[in-house]
Amino acid sequence: MLVFVCETVTGGDYLGEDLPGSLIAEGALMRDTLIGDLEDLPGVRVATTHDARLPAPPRGSSTALRLGDDARSIWNLLAAEADCCWPIAPETGRLLQRLVADLRARCRRVISPDAETLRICASKALTAEALGTAGIRVVPTWRYDAVPDGLAGPIVVKPDDGAGASDVHVHDRPPSPPYPPGVIVQPFIEGTAASLTLLCQEGRTHVLAANRQHVARVNGALNFSGVTVGAFPVDDALRDLASRIGAALPGLHGIVGVDYIATAEGPVVVEVNPRLTTSYAGLRRSLGVNPAAFVAELIRDGAVPDLPHLPPALPVEVLL
Repeated sequence: MLVFVCETVTGGDYLGEDLPGSLIAEGALMRDTLIGDLEDLPGVRVATTHDARLPAPPRGSSTALRLGDDARSIWNLLAAEADCCWPIAPETGRLLQRLVADLRARCRRVISPDAETLRICASKALTAEALGTAGIRVVPTWRYDAVPDGLAGPIVVKPDDGAGASDVHVHDRPPSPPYPPGVIVQPFIEGTAASLTLLCQEGRTHVLAANRQHVARVNGALNFSGVTVGAFPVDDALRDLASRIGAALPGLHGIVGVDYIATAEGPVVVEVNPRLTTSYAGLRRSLGVNPAAFVAELIRDGAVPDLPHLPPALPVEVLL
């Protein structure tokens, strides 16, 4: 079986532009870990691409892309040759949505949520609305043109379709309007920055790990420097949260991430990342099991398997 792993940041989406250093580190970590896990499965080969300014991944067969190459055309050709595609891309500017649509037009098996779920998860405002309607505790979220009067600080201002901690700013007092178009405004919630790594398909949701995110407030911005995978025990409250997210977003598919704030009153969801996140880079070491083995049936049959009883995850640091 040939699997095409398409990680866009390292894979040629920035040809002719400066490479985004912070995103390159995260993208390479996810790509290389996933390729290694997949190629450790019997009978699986992996194809991918890489920007020629960057090293090729240590495993898999990678096509180097150079200035003048059409990355999307090459991705489409590789998708047409593959038995399965696994895209990894930022939600910003609908990039992940467009990529998945292109891959699905050429390959029958793509490990990604459905189009409607991608549309919702690409917007933090729409995600908060969908989860809040389902009774899930979420960070209150307002679009830039609907911020209530008298909102007290500190508040967070960030792109509605942002990825990671890029352009996330914290203000002790709300800045004077108008706000820049395309941003959302949220209250700053005190607590521990955390995430869940989930295996999902058609409402079935398994919690693989609960992680601590290394997020610091630096000069009015949030800085993400890594994650401790398996930092927290997976208890009934987190399993219930995952099940409710799966019910609210039944189109989730594959291994995805949920960012939340751990508070004294329980978890408060920040966003849903409908793709692999940086936490995946430490998942195999944390679980002691190749997580790609969980998705072998997902790749072959499009269905989440019944997982064996997993031992408690061990804390594993993934630093950027």
